Amino acid sequence: MAQRGVTGAQDRGWAWAVLLAVVVLQGLTLGFPSCIGVFFTDLQHDFHATNSETSWFPSIMVAVLHAGGPLCSLLVKRFGCRFAVMLGGLLSGVGMVSSSFCTSLSELYLTAGFITGMGMCFSFQAGLTSLRYYFVRWQALANALASTGVSLGLTLWPLLSQYLLDEMGWRNTFLIFGGILLNCCVCGAIIRPVQLMSKSLLQSAKPGEEPGREAEETQLANGRSSPHPKVQPARRTACFQVLKKYLAFDVFCQNKGYQIYTIGVTWMMLGFALPHIYLVPYAIHSGVEERMAALLISVIGFINIFIRPLTGLLSGLSFFAGRRIYLFCLAVLLCGLSNFICVISAKFSVLILYCIILSIAISGVGALTFQVLMDVVEMDRFSSALGLFTILESITLLTGPPLTGFLVDITSNFHCVFYTSSFFLISAALFMAFSFCALERKSKRKEASNAPLDNSSKRQRNEILTEPLSERQSPPAEVCITNI
Repeated sequence: MAQRGVTGAQDRGWAWAVLLAVVVLQGLTLGFPSCIGVFFTDLQHDFHATNSETSWFPSIMVAVLHAGGPLCSLLVKRFGCRFAVMLGGLLSGVGMVSSSFCTSLSELYLTAGFITGMGMCFSFQAGLTSLRYYFVRWQALANALASTGVSLGLTLWPLLSQYLLDEMGWRNTFLIFGGILLNCCVCGAIIRPVQLMSKSLLQSAKPGEEPGREAEETQLANGRSSPHPKVQPARRTACFQVLKKYLAFDVFCQNKGYQIYTIGVTWMMLGFALPHIYLVPYAIHSGVEERMAALLISVIGFINIFIRPLTGLLSGLSFFAGRRIYLFCLAVLLCGLSNFICVISAKFSVLILYCIILSIAISGVGALTFQVLMDVVEMDRFSSALGLFTILESITLLTGPPLTGFLVDITSNFHCVFYTSSFFLISAALFMAFSFCALERKSKRKEASNAPLDNSSKRQRNEILTEPLSERQSPPAEVCITNI
């Protein structure tokens, strides 16, 4: 149902229980794909598949986890955060339980890839959305603490996966994972509804609907039901309004900062996920023991526990206002440069050093990705801009690992993974940094070229600004309807 504010439950009491639930949700969902590399070799052996074919499984899961954002937003608006989180937990559990009975990789793509990925998307995004309504004063702190859930997941999932894999094989392990992911439903139950601020506002809008939504749906219905040619423009207009509302194509065309950032991050994602998927197979292929190879991902997660919240809080300082994009580019550049360490040597000590440096860089990327997006897009369009942003990056997340796996199959050399990842990360960082720098220079030249206002225009402007507010316009009323 529609959510616009919270009364009586903000920043205290049950809000902290909700925060704890969101921490667990992030560990169960965003942290889960990190353990897939542990099963990579076993799946490849059991299904007699190539590196490219096997990598489609985690690629589909991660891509759906990101691309399902707009659908999750619709669920949250219609049914509330609790329903979306619990539905996601149910889908995730069913997907992993079903995957334990798969007889081919194509079936695994559907169950563990699509169904589990979609469930994780619902649970993660709806849980994170609930923090907006439970925290106001401590929202920055709540988001920083919630991000530690990802780090905990990165630390614990690989260790648990390797232990269960050694004890009972990947099928029974996936069955157990299904039961673990059902705990998302428990977390969803904690995100309980809060009281409405005003009953009169509730009566003015039907539950689960937004202003103008009824007219929008009527337009769509008329466009579908009437075969008359005159309704075709109305249908196109209605479709455009829906796309404009949930996928910010107009913002993408008009806002150069959003355009540059979206293209840069989309390009970056072609190489960003590669080390997470191929690091464990690369270490095992180079002679590292399986348990020690799984420990590498856990090292990345453990360091993230401490660095990610600090990075998020540090970027919130006034000193970095307007400079977060360059801090983000620096983190992406460090990610790309760190990959060359793996090419130098595959010894366990060298790989540990690589994981430490990569973890610091990933912490910066994870903490700043959505913060920079907030900087370049107006907040009233952030939701729709986020929808387009996640869909575009999910496309490259889907295609990057299989294409790189194809290169490994051809060359029989895992170094291709790290060279490819470095190319996309470094080029994306340089593209965004130089593009934003050029955009700032262009903006400054434009401001300098504008003629200053003469005294009369300044005087007139001051008179307008000093008019009483009541004579110019009444302040906008704040709508505060909440039903989670």
